[in-house]
Amino acid sequence: MRALLWCNGEISNLKILDDLVHNRTLFGVDGGADKAARLGFTVEKVIGDLDSVIRTNWQNCKIISDQSTSDLVKALIYVSDIGYKEVDVIGIDGGCPGHILGIWAALCDAPDNLNIRLHHKEGRTVRYHPNFGKMDLSIPINTKFSIFALEDCNEVILTGAKWNIDSKPMKFSTRGLHNICKRESASITSDGVMAVIIHD
Repeated sequence: MRALLWCNGEISNLKILDDLVHNRTLFGVDGGADKAARLGFTVEKVIGDLDSVIRTNWQNCKIISDQSTSDLVKALIYVSDIGYKEVDVIGIDGGCPGHILGIWAALCDAPDNLNIRLHHKEGRTVRYHPNFGKMDLSIPINTKFSIFALEDCNEVILTGAKWNIDSKPMKFSTRGLHNICKRESASITSDGVMAVIIHD
């Protein structure tokens, strides 16, 4: 089962919408529900504390007022709880620095079992969780990508890249910035949560 979460940020690449909405259930994350509806998409449910929703006639809402997590984290937990394993997230670009950093932090707070893909204007981010074991990354040969440790990792293994990593520790830093895939797929293994950013 695949879910699509539509957040309240910018969506600069409208070409990806038809592909992402196809065969996925669309959930509006707070004000993202309004943006989806304005473009003619059917929203299954609105999730969040609803402080950014403009429309007043939303009938199917999951109001979660817990202020200890962001609306995106609330939505990720909700779709996991109802059985989704694959989640795409759009509407995450732009906004204040706190919201931008909060998107990356949400990858640490999200349930362990979720395969999460964030879609940006010029690429996508895939979350790696240590529960996944070795993860093969679908990256075309000679495509640029970056990896970031979102928490302290004692052992990171990256293969198939111009600059591989052989069982080295990583922390949140610029160490994994701008690598290049040199095989049909790269792979990553880590004991901590990682973000793999694939540049289009």
